[in-house]
Amino acid sequence: MGISTTVHDPGVAEIVMDAPPVNALTVQGWHDLADAVLAAGRDQGVRAVVLRAEGRGFNAGVDIKEMQATEGHTALLGANRGCYAAFAAVYECEVPVIAAVHGFCLGGGIGLAGNADIVMASEDAYFGLPEVDRGALGAATHLARLVPQHLMRAMVYTCRTVTAGELHRHGSVLEVVPPTGLRERALEVAGDIAAKDPYVIRRAKESLNGIDPVDPKRSYRFEQGFTFELNLAGAGDRHRADFVSASEEKGRRS
Repeated sequence: MGISTTVHDPGVAEIVMDAPPVNALTVQGWHDLADAVLAAGRDQGVRAVVLRAEGRGFNAGVDIKEMQATEGHTALLGANRGCYAAFAAVYECEVPVIAAVHGFCLGGGIGLAGNADIVMASEDAYFGLPEVDRGALGAATHLARLVPQHLMRAMVYTCRTVTAGELHRHGSVLEVVPPTGLRERALEVAGDIAAKDPYVIRRAKESLNGIDPVDPKRSYRFEQGFTFELNLAGAGDRHRADFVSASEEKGRRS
């Protein structure tokens, strides 16, 4: 469990998140993911990366229970820095990153998928930012890379989700496939990229990042400032506590 990397011929690195029950990563988990993605990109034998997950969904964001169980602001600060590092690692990875998304892609999952070069999704995948309901903000920067501006705003304000099929119609999901075929198809697309001249592909990634109209690192850091404000105002802790209580109550009933 945790973060693992396997390199397949012809130079495709498969990075897997496996953090039961919902792939809500701890502070250390986010930093481990960042390290794994950057290391894969620096490996000259790697030509493309597939980022996927085991379990019920792709990623449910930060581990709020860890945050609430930690004294002071250590976990909050750690989660913000960890997410920043992981999202930036996907964006700055020296080779193309394909996010293979199944089930839920929420909060931090949007940061990962939004910064990926290509998104593949299973038919059961759905995407959203529940941040407003958690007393936080962030990853609208990355959601804006997946959906049009007005839909992004509606999703932030209402916390509604969209399906993989909707994103496919917007052009931000390359293909929607049956859940059982997601990994295989993502590896096939990565293999197509890996078959190209690796020097050219690395320069293509660098050049495409260079022409982005918005710097996702700076934009996301701006958003994070408002999360700190919400926390200082007491809204963050209140909504996180409500979430933990609701989760525990749901667990007792199930």
